[in-house]
Amino acid sequence: MWDQVVEEAPRFFGYYNLIFIGEALVNTLLLSWIGATVGFGFGFLFAICRHPRLFGLLPLRILATLYVELFRRIPFLVKLMCVFFAFQLSGAQASLFTIALVTVVLSAAAFAAEIARAGLESIPAPQWDAAEAMNFGRWRTLWRVVAPQSFRIVLPPLFGYTVGFIKSTSIASQIGVMELTYAAKILNTRGFSALLCFGTILLLYFLICWPTKHFGERLERRLARR
Repeated sequence: MWDQVVEEAPRFFGYYNLIFIGEALVNTLLLSWIGATVGFGFGFLFAICRHPRLFGLLPLRILATLYVELFRRIPFLVKLMCVFFAFQLSGAQASLFTIALVTVVLSAAAFAAEIARAGLESIPAPQWDAAEAMNFGRWRTLWRVVAPQSFRIVLPPLFGYTVGFIKSTSIASQIGVMELTYAAKILNTRGFSALLCFGTILLLYFLICWPTKHFGERLERRLARR
């Protein structure tokens, strides 16, 4: 087996195969980072909608809670298929990459909303009351008092879920999205060793996930010192 890997390595790491893997790597990075960033932004808005001190409309709070609780419990593959067929039924023209990106955004928003809600509720009530006594409005209280403190609390789990979303993008290969796992399948069907194909992809996933996790830990320590 190892002899086969050594023999195939020069052909496997040829120019066109490297371009092919590079395109898959770029798509994986775009899916995970853009999807997680946009999803976390929506998640923070959902967390605001669910907080009674920030948003008083009960129906909207109920809808936000239902969305978060529902999408946190549905597997990523099921959500991906639902979004895929929803686009087909609606007749909207969308690329497979866009469908996968929307799925990542929906998933990230649900998980980030719960994390942000925990961060907002971790701030003691007397701090809210003190801000109101100083004639701070609800939004000024959020940005000046609550958000800076809760950010340190929500940062570690957010980076943890970002790493999870990087790995979840591999499921997008089920609908034909050109990402790392799909590239490994294509190269394997071309006759290259499965160990060589998926071992290379494994290394690339590690090179993406480890620096992301390390950056989150470093940022957490830096904020803790401040």
